[in-house]
Amino acid sequence: MYETLDEVPTNNSEQQDISTPLANMKVSILERYAQNLNDKEYVTDPAIGRDNEVKQAIMTLLTPEKSALLVGKAGTGKTAIVEGIAYRIQNKMVPIALQNKKIYKLNVTSLLGKTTVNGEAENRVDLLVKELSSKPDVVLFLDETHVLVNKEGGENGIDFANMFKAGLDRGDIKMIGATTDEEYEHYILRDRAFLRRFQKIDVAEVDQATCVKILMGTYPKIEKKTGVHFEYTDYVLERIMKFIVDMTDEYKRIYEISSRYPDICLTILSNAFTYALFDNEHVCKIKHIYKAICNARNVYDDAKKKAIEKFKVDFDDLIREEHVDLTDTD
Repeated sequence: MYETLDEVPTNNSEQQDISTPLANMKVSILERYAQNLNDKEYVTDPAIGRDNEVKQAIMTLLTPEKSALLVGKAGTGKTAIVEGIAYRIQNKMVPIALQNKKIYKLNVTSLLGKTTVNGEAENRVDLLVKELSSKPDVVLFLDETHVLVNKEGGENGIDFANMFKAGLDRGDIKMIGATTDEEYEHYILRDRAFLRRFQKIDVAEVDQATCVKILMGTYPKIEKKTGVHFEYTDYVLERIMKFIVDMTDEYKRIYEISSRYPDICLTILSNAFTYALFDNEHVCKIKHIYKAICNARNVYDDAKKKAIEKFKVDFDDLIREEHVDLTDTD
């Protein structure tokens, strides 16, 4: 799609009639700024352990004139829940009424600007609302939804939420929003008219057992992205995952970072694969897990020291089997 006349292609295969006014040329905010989550390749279900939240969101999307709002701490997996819905749409695991829906992910910050149409600058939110009203099969996923009602975050103090209200009221627009507890209370609760268009879905931090399942289900995706893989049995991998989950429980985390399950654990696991890549190896081994644990930045130093010593004991069999020199990995 083209946002200005200068962007119109002029080669013979795409020659445009010079008499065609720019107003007749469509401007798609979705194509330019959004990501179609239905088109993503999912190695595994992104929403492992979140069946209840996924069901609540699907039920909300089926409810006339209601949209879903995911509210939870940072790192609890709100985006994963939305990707889980897209995954289920791909695999025909949703009610028939949703099987033709397309979920587009769009960051609110992408809307903080204007686009030139027919020689005039138009607000991107206004253009987006018009586009969504003409595309009933689109579900918009807006992360950081609180920015819509935060006039200080808008352009020149514009209240973007008001631009969405009419479409949400009529059911012309279906949306999944996501925000943190603090931002929900500070911004969204203040705009009751905007809030009543949504069904709040609380996204609590998962428990340790569920977090282990998420790690076990997610590592194949990391393997595919990095080209590095594990060669351990599921039994050994579960031991490793349980250790990572245990060393990052609530009282061992650095408070200011505010990481939660599963994000705090996925960071350590991903870093282990990064160390393998750094060593030019295609297999993630126990020494790479050890390096990731030693260099974890979201755990208090005293808790990390205890975890390192416990790791040496718990995985002594693998350390000896792989002839790992731990003095060379700190």
